[in-house]
Amino acid sequence: MKAKQLDPNKLRIPKPAHPVNRREPLPGECPKPSEEDPHAPARVQAIFESPSYRRADADLDFLARDSMRGVRLQIDYFKPELLFEEHHIHHTIVVFGSTRICEPAAAQCKVDALKAALAADIGNEDLARRLSIAERILAKSQYYEVARELGRRVSATHQAPNRQLRVVVTGGGPGIMEAANRGAFDVGAKSVGLNISLPHEQYPNPYITPDLCFNFHYFAMRKLHFLLRAKALVAFPGGYGTLDELFEVLTLVQTRKIKPIPVVLVGESYWRQAVNLDFLVDEGVIDQEDRELFWFAEAADEIWNGILHWHDVSGEPLHVRERNGSSQS
Repeated sequence: MKAKQLDPNKLRIPKPAHPVNRREPLPGECPKPSEEDPHAPARVQAIFESPSYRRADADLDFLARDSMRGVRLQIDYFKPELLFEEHHIHHTIVVFGSTRICEPAAAQCKVDALKAALAADIGNEDLARRLSIAERILAKSQYYEVARELGRRVSATHQAPNRQLRVVVTGGGPGIMEAANRGAFDVGAKSVGLNISLPHEQYPNPYITPDLCFNFHYFAMRKLHFLLRAKALVAFPGGYGTLDELFEVLTLVQTRKIKPIPVVLVGESYWRQAVNLDFLVDEGVIDQEDRELFWFAEAADEIWNGILHWHDVSGEPLHVRERNGSSQS
């Protein structure tokens, strides 16, 4: 049977209401007129200006209260988590290292400037000390190129159509972190920067994917996101921040609080002087198996091939099995 056609005019069905606008404003849309109370406008303005009237999610002073720390921790976690999911990022290679180890050309410029300054002020002990440090930074600037090449290697492989399966993650700053993000940028790949809000403003490096550069309030949440998807940690020569992240990962793996991941220390001569882990074994404060949680490497190929080998041995290879049976790493 044919459906009976309705006559809207006969049934007097009204038109749908506008989703936003009204033909007549509601009473609350207009303030109390001054003709009724001359002081009313000033009183309404005082209400608007009161912190209590700010919507809670837009009230930064309210969100900054000690009692709101739990909420801040939640949003510090959820914002990156949701964006990682939206970008389909599930496997990451984390790269740490000094913010002071710049690219070779910049390091050479600083050495040249200090040499010129010292030549004009022979005997200046402060200049001589700064030149000595700059020359050591220049010697380590080779690691900038190694980190950049590693960023390329990680980012240019294990990819699928419209999806990047492995992503470089750094702390978002200059130096070694910049180099790793830059390597990904070189091959047109995404990379992540996990920056941290500090009392003095700091700039993220320019090679991070803009939609994947985060500014954390809490170090704890930043550390969590470093490791949630990590398939390896690569630590280049660095200072307090690098040591902090390195030893936290080693402790978490040592205690099996997290599943073991490969840990690579780049620059054996640096690390053997910076931290004598063999001494800790000999002293009995860590076990030999704890010393076996990491290894040393120098070149990008050596680092990356070592990570792939570690995962092969673990039984969870990072290789992609293509349809034709060949594998890509």
